[in-house]
Amino acid sequence: MTVVKQPHMHPTQPTNYIPSISWIPRVDIPLLDGNHRQILQWALKSCEWLPKAQYQLLPSIYELESQVIDALKANLSIPIYIIGPNIPYFSLGDNSCYTNNGANNNGASHGYLNWLGRQPKCSVLYISQGSYLPISSAQMDEIANALHDSNVRFMWVTRGETPRLKEICGHMGLVVAWCDQLRVLLHPSVGGYWTHCGWNSVIEGVFSGVPFLTFPIAMDQPLISKLIVEDWKVGLRVKKDDKLDTLVGRDEIVVLLRKFMELDSDVGREMRKRAKELQHLAQLAITMDGSSENNIKDFMKNIVQSGSNRVQVQNGI
Repeated sequence: MTVVKQPHMHPTQPTNYIPSISWIPRVDIPLLDGNHRQILQWALKSCEWLPKAQYQLLPSIYELESQVIDALKANLSIPIYIIGPNIPYFSLGDNSCYTNNGANNNGASHGYLNWLGRQPKCSVLYISQGSYLPISSAQMDEIANALHDSNVRFMWVTRGETPRLKEICGHMGLVVAWCDQLRVLLHPSVGGYWTHCGWNSVIEGVFSGVPFLTFPIAMDQPLISKLIVEDWKVGLRVKKDDKLDTLVGRDEIVVLLRKFMELDSDVGREMRKRAKELQHLAQLAITMDGSSENNIKDFMKNIVQSGSNRVQVQNGI
């Protein structure tokens, strides 16, 4: 695998030299901005190691990224297996739980599920910024005040400042320190997902068939935000860059919240239609003859065959 060094470009200037990927503004690839040199070196080293591996397992879904995956296969000689979604869907029980049927007996005792059960269908915005990279208290206040002003129903999972945020947000929503995220996203009252664009969280959203409001912070999150908004067309951007000091104001957020949760608008209908189409692809991948299910079987066969060949060589057969 060859790493091509590109000349310095303006952050908004798009790149078009990545195989199978449409033009991307450099601002969506923060590792190239010169401020993440150690992480960039680690990423490049990983790329150098990759051809030396026996296999590559990717926690994605082939149907969501077929062009990228095909490009990887064309440039690498090792077997590549796409085995996603790597999320705890198996904990939901039978397949009926995959179609937004709400809480089953495993989660009915949680107060937040009882609250969700009292809300109208597709009326609640689920908010989670993840637990690894925090956002500033000032930004949290802007989000909380925007929720209060927008009158949008919401469920916000956040650690540390729960009591204060409850006071700011008002009576239209719920602020909790933890939840069973996949079960919440599959609940019929949830109509959208505000996310930091961590990959596993996004795949849970895709699997649940909900559209996204994206608020990326760093690393690969801006690129995943671009994938959601521009390629899959199932979301809107709240935060448009990865600068930690960027403050998105309450007024701007209010406008987005109302636009996003307007189910009868052309934008809302189209996003939700596309979200359901992606959900179908994600859930199809794990069926008996689905792409991910078949990839897992092929991977296991390859391991067994490699082990058998190794034994034969050792025995001089």
